[in-house]
Amino acid sequence: MSRQYLLRPVPFEQRHQWDAFISASPSGHLLQSWGWGELKESASWHPLRLALWDTQREQIVAAAQVLRRTPAHLPLAFGHLAYLPKGPVLEWSNPDDAHVVQTFFSELHSHLRKQGAHALQVELAHEVDSQESNMLVHSLAAMHFQQVQVIQPGRTILLDLTPGEETLLANMKEKWRYNIRLAGRKGVQVRLAETVEDVHNWYRLLQSTSTRDRFGVHTLEYYLCAWQIFAPRNQARLFLADYNGQLLAGIFVGLMSKQAIYLYGASSNEQRQLMPNYLLQWEAICWAKQAGAATYDFWGIPETDDQGEAMAGVYRFKSGWGGRIVRFPGNYEYIYRPLAMRLVRKVVLRP
Repeated sequence: MSRQYLLRPVPFEQRHQWDAFISASPSGHLLQSWGWGELKESASWHPLRLALWDTQREQIVAAAQVLRRTPAHLPLAFGHLAYLPKGPVLEWSNPDDAHVVQTFFSELHSHLRKQGAHALQVELAHEVDSQESNMLVHSLAAMHFQQVQVIQPGRTILLDLTPGEETLLANMKEKWRYNIRLAGRKGVQVRLAETVEDVHNWYRLLQSTSTRDRFGVHTLEYYLCAWQIFAPRNQARLFLADYNGQLLAGIFVGLMSKQAIYLYGASSNEQRQLMPNYLLQWEAICWAKQAGAATYDFWGIPETDDQGEAMAGVYRFKSGWGGRIVRFPGNYEYIYRPLAMRLVRKVVLRP
């Protein structure tokens, strides 16, 4: 008897079909895009794209981009951690497709074991308490996954982009509307990064922001790679705010599966009274809406509302745009080799 479902690695030649499937899926996410795997490959991760093929319907029914890394950059066959960020991309909520979920994970476990994985971590993209989330967590528990520490932000603010621009403005805090208009009146200009030099200049601002707000950043090469991968595919934009020829701020915003994501932001210590960050965010929101996004993810807020949190100021800024707070179910792990995982936890860096 022929098998209905087959798990297949997706070759480079099918990268456009991969992104088309991820983008069209309700559970798709930028971190499951082909480009995200390319970006992480530049940071010593090994992406593996796997698709579950329905031989009867002749179509992909599930997909997972798995990022793999080894201790001390050893070959993958020596053992590695497999990490599935914001996936897998499949239909969780339909009870009729429960067998697809079971088949997918059974095939995935078998494939990863053969490749030398010590464990698989799955970080979920669905909102807590949604129908999909509840079914998903139940399914993972039934398959003996255990919850572990998150890697991606556990909480965020999502802005609904389906209303018109006037309604979006009306729904934000009054001071936010005022600051958007103030920046425009004072002559702040928003444009897109078009050259490598633009990215270099933005990165210098990012380094200053990192020092001021005490958070870590990647290398210049990492962000340049992200811009060179995503911008030509219309999957991201780097928005820059200038005043009289001086770069004041910039934000990197991704776009996939009808969701925009505010990934990285930087701002100067100078001319802060011109409120460039407000106009930047508004221009990015308008671009995302025009590009077909239904939501705008502000990508991470502190775990609590405590004003003593390290990023409380960033939280206040993100909370004024009229969005709602969302929590994600977290990160779940299935261990193949328990003893080996003790070593991996100590030496494998996070994405």
